[in-house]
Amino acid sequence: MSDTALTRPLRREQLQARLEVLKREDRAGEARLRELEQELTKLRQTVLRISGAIQVLEELLGEENPAETAIGRI
Repeated sequence: MSDTALTRPLRREQLQARLEVLKREDRAGEARLRELEQELTKLRQTVLRISGAIQVLEELLGEENPAETAIGRI
C-alpha cells in the first residue's frame, strides 16, 4: 500500500473537519452581522430623533429671539 493511499482518508477527515469549522464561523458571522445591522438601525433612529429635537428647539429659540435669528442669517 502506498503512502498516498494511507494519507487520503486522513486528508479527507481534515478537510471535512475544516469545512465544519468554517461553516460554524460563517453562521456565527452571519448572526453577528444581523445583530450589527439591527444596532445600526436603532442608532440611526436615535440620531434622527435627536436631530428632530435639535431642529424643534432651534425653531423655538428662533421664535423667542427673532432679531437674533435675523442677524444669524446674515
